[in-house]
Amino acid sequence: MDVSREAVKSRLKISDDVIITVAKLAALDVKGVAGLCGDVNKVSKIRKSGPIKIKMMGDVAAIDVAIRIKSGEKASAVANEVQLAVKENIQNMTGITAARVNVSVCGVVFD
Repeated sequence: MDVSREAVKSRLKISDDVIITVAKLAALDVKGVAGLCGDVNKVSKIRKSGPIKIKMMGDVAAIDVAIRIKSGEKASAVANEVQLAVKENIQNMTGITAARVNVSVCGVVFD
């Protein structure tokens, strides 16, 4: 009996909402980050006007994150830590390669 099986290709699609949520949590977990520069909500995700923007280029993501830092922290050091944390978390949790993570500091929060 000759049985041929057709290879089934499956593809997993990860929503931009998931990537935005992972990036948000990773950025807020970094010491020195006071918050994001705006609110991440459904409207900002649809209009791409929030503090986190995702651009997919095939299977690779380009991410922009806008943060506020706490006073007394070095902006460049905090931004570097955010870059590393966001890239690592997105790659580990979703399997999507983060080609670049651009971090902009939009303000300083004084306590």
